[in-house]
Amino acid sequence: MSLSAHTGRLALVDMSEIEEYPLTRDDRLNSHFFMVWERRRWLNSDMRLKGRAECRALYFDLINIACDQSPVGTIPNDMEVLAKLLMISESEFKTLCQLEYGPLHKWRPCRCGDEVRLMHPVVLDMLIEAVSRKEDNRAKMEAANTVKRVQRLRATVAGLQTEMSKNDAAVKWMDEWLIKQGVGYRNTSWVEQAMMAWADHRMDLGRAPRRGAM
Repeated sequence: MSLSAHTGRLALVDMSEIEEYPLTRDDRLNSHFFMVWERRRWLNSDMRLKGRAECRALYFDLINIACDQSPVGTIPNDMEVLAKLLMISESEFKTLCQLEYGPLHKWRPCRCGDEVRLMHPVVLDMLIEAVSRKEDNRAKMEAANTVKRVQRLRATVAGLQTEMSKNDAAVKWMDEWLIKQGVGYRNTSWVEQAMMAWADHRMDLGRAPRRGAM
């Protein structure tokens, strides 16, 4: 059973014919307390120009509600639940949804695992962009943290052995070695162990047979 956004009625729908929602329940935007809203797109949309005032208000409310749902950007495929979320009676909501530009204008069914929910293409575009920005920011932050971590390690090594601190390959190898050991706070003792591990690694490389050797 699936909800018709135009009539507000439930109808039998083949699950295989419903598109899969591209975001999952693991895609979260908990730190986003605002959403990017394309003001000019909204001001010139048919929904705003042709929809009744109460329909426009509920339509915008649903977009905001969808941003806090799971998966993010979807809303329940249930008229009763939607009416409660919008704080109006179910009968009033169903009546408004029968209008061409009702509160569920362009919301359509989608598959979220085994569940059928409602999605809106504009909301989805907005959220995909937000998720992409989140991933970009996380990648930049991780890269910056790596640079700072290696700089701190280099400074500690310099206090123990200046020449080794100038060896980029050595510092990088020790950084990776410390990560593998699960070291959180890199005190001098741990850095010394990393330096000894690097020395052992270099010796092992020196003992390795050369290509072509009999």
